[in-house]
Amino acid sequence: MLNYEYPPLGGGGSNACKYLLEEFAEKGLAVDLVTSSQSSTLETDKIGDTVNIYRLPVNKKSIHYWTQREIMTYSLKANRFIKKLMKENDYDLCHAFFGIPCGAIAYLFRNKIPYIVSLRGSDVPGFNKRFSLQYVFLAPIIKRVWNSAGAVIANSKGLRELALKSSPDQEIGVIRNGIDISEFKPHFETQDTLRVLCVSRLIERKGIRFLIEAIGMLKKDRVELILVGEGNCEGELKELAKDLEVSDRVVFKGYVGHDRISDIYKESDLFVLPSLNEGMSNALLEAMASGLPVIVTDTGGTTELLDGNGVLVPMGDSGAIAEAVCGFVDDLETRQRMGGASRKIAERMGWGAVGEEYIKSYESVLSGG
Repeated sequence: MLNYEYPPLGGGGSNACKYLLEEFAEKGLAVDLVTSSQSSTLETDKIGDTVNIYRLPVNKKSIHYWTQREIMTYSLKANRFIKKLMKENDYDLCHAFFGIPCGAIAYLFRNKIPYIVSLRGSDVPGFNKRFSLQYVFLAPIIKRVWNSAGAVIANSKGLRELALKSSPDQEIGVIRNGIDISEFKPHFETQDTLRVLCVSRLIERKGIRFLIEAIGMLKKDRVELILVGEGNCEGELKELAKDLEVSDRVVFKGYVGHDRISDIYKESDLFVLPSLNEGMSNALLEAMASGLPVIVTDTGGTTELLDGNGVLVPMGDSGAIAEAVCGFVDDLETRQRMGGASRKIAERMGWGAVGEEYIKSYESVLSGG
């Protein structure tokens, strides 16, 4: 398995990889993951008896933001390391998280080992405005990687539809992210202040500025926003909160370790994901498993997770977010009803079922399907 990011590096694709490997370890699948670390030396780890994790040294500066140099460093080192592993082991299949760079690396070994590609978001042309120029140059490579793969799998129907715009004839399946419902549990508690939570990278694509602007429109002191995450927009978002005179009601928690994040969900009343583009948000699934009603934008796989458990708002519309949040302030009954619906949806999306779907995909590729 190839994934250039793995906890603590990265975001949703990183955590999804970890949960999937834990499922595979329980099932006794033998997997070698080739990933990255912030270290200057090779680090190794294990999950159970059958899953090995190799963290290649790329000297990363940020746990979330990747530079072109870091991507190239990982790609070159992974290429060399895979050659070494293939001399020592007989592999049946390669699973590449992200079409670029991992799918491209797997493509180089296509004559020796079949591979599948998991599409996660920014590796799909058109997903991230920041990569508009790169998409122009990478599009032919991406299509070649997809066409040569034994299977291409998106993590939401929305991402699949976006990918098909680049390659209309490509066969693309969908396997959604899962959620550990034993780790994230509801904890209903009444309080005077409505605590609004957003767990996200603080980058432009996540639309956090519109959420802070919405808080500025709500002059009630009974609404507090908790932001969990880091990113290159953190400084300007803090300035925005200051300019709107809501610094006392917008709490920047920064990075929170995965072992502590469930407590923050339990202490919250409402989850908002104002993304301008999204694949299938792990944070949204965590919030739902924690029994929170949600406010989301119509992007990626978010609408696939709405069924009586939240409110859909337009992208980039601070006023719509403010109106939606305001509707929850004095309505405890609706919060509890929608929160219960969120939990029921999450209970149908355990990682065990996701692992089984991937195993079926592996078996299909290996049998010539």
